[in-house]
Amino acid sequence: MKNISYFLIPLLAVLIGYGFALFLKPEAKKNLKLLLAFSGSFLLSLTVIDLLPDVYRSNDASIGIYIMLGILFQIILEFFSKGAEHGHVHGHEIIKKMPWLLFISLCIHALLEGFPVNQHHNLALGIAIHHFPIAIILTTFFVNAQLNKKVIFIFMLLFAIMTPFGTYLSEIIPSLNTISTQITAVVIGILFHISSTIIFESSEAHKFNIAKISMIILGIALAYLI
Repeated sequence: MKNISYFLIPLLAVLIGYGFALFLKPEAKKNLKLLLAFSGSFLLSLTVIDLLPDVYRSNDASIGIYIMLGILFQIILEFFSKGAEHGHVHGHEIIKKMPWLLFISLCIHALLEGFPVNQHHNLALGIAIHHFPIAIILTTFFVNAQLNKKVIFIFMLLFAIMTPFGTYLSEIIPSLNTISTQITAVVIGILFHISSTIIFESSEAHKFNIAKISMIILGIALAYLI
């Protein structure tokens, strides 16, 4: 994966998801849930196979604490975002102004996800696969809520930029390199919470079926091969 690609892939995933929702107006929730299940298992597998062994090679006894802090921090973010990071947005209320709490929490989430990409380039693909269905769900929600189209575009564009911006910051700020292992551990906690929640919430009443299990297995297999 070339350097420029791990900046562009997460960015394009959100913009393509935005365009897909805006122009094709998908209504098949079942297909989106299967895509979410695939993205969740793929992201979780990359986290376990790639990120987790790397941070524990540092022999830092506090790594587990940082991972738990990441889980806790994501729970706090979801208090404001209402679970938008894993596609858990619903309702038919009309929104006329920028939903600032949702926007800020999503941007913080996406920004942090970008930091480990500098050292783990394959994570860019996992984040892209994670962000694509989220972008579709968010855009559809905002359109149905009658949010101004310009506001929707600005929201999704800035959301798309956040992960590459996090990767860029990790490259240009030397002090971040000294705590890169700790930052990655926090992101692992965030990804653990997000991906596991996606897997369970992408089924009705948390029930599994053949299609759902197949998508999860496919996500695990592809993450392993990468």
